[in-house]
Amino acid sequence: MWKQTKPALVLLSIALNVAFAGVWLAYAAVSRVELQEKRCEPGDSASVWCPLHRQLNVSADQWKEIEPRLRAFRASADEICRQISVLRRGIIDQLATPNPDLDVIKAKQGKILAGQCKMQGLVIDQLMAEKKVLTAEQQQRLFEMLRSGTGCDRGGPMLVPGRGHEGGIGQVLRTGGKD
Repeated sequence: MWKQTKPALVLLSIALNVAFAGVWLAYAAVSRVELQEKRCEPGDSASVWCPLHRQLNVSADQWKEIEPRLRAFRASADEICRQISVLRRGIIDQLATPNPDLDVIKAKQGKILAGQCKMQGLVIDQLMAEKKVLTAEQQQRLFEMLRSGTGCDRGGPMLVPGRGHEGGIGQVLRTGGKD
């Protein structure tokens, strides 16, 4: 039975990773372009400082609901990413030793997967909360932006969203998983 459910679980994991990468990519791509035009800092809650939400044309009332949760999401996501980066560096350090300990590597892999699962849950919770605040048209635009920016082919974000067309393990090894 495990052999039959394992492929489905792998596909589900890949789908959730793609969704996470899409959210991350949409935020990163939009924010890079717009932040070059006009600097927006999260400290200014009087206006919509998030480029993604500006592109969705959220109203002031919508922003009042979205902004506090978005701040909390960013803080949580940053911490999870930091933890995963530390674990990835630990795996690379372990692999670089003369006699890598496979049990240590597998334990770190398990923690990375748990962190990724936690991040996926965080992203899903954020999207579900925002979906309640956005209009039907805004929801459609948001999900279309996510769909168009989440390719798993050579042209999409592989392991490192927002890093162009490279992706893959080489990019992760060069950057340590950071943008």
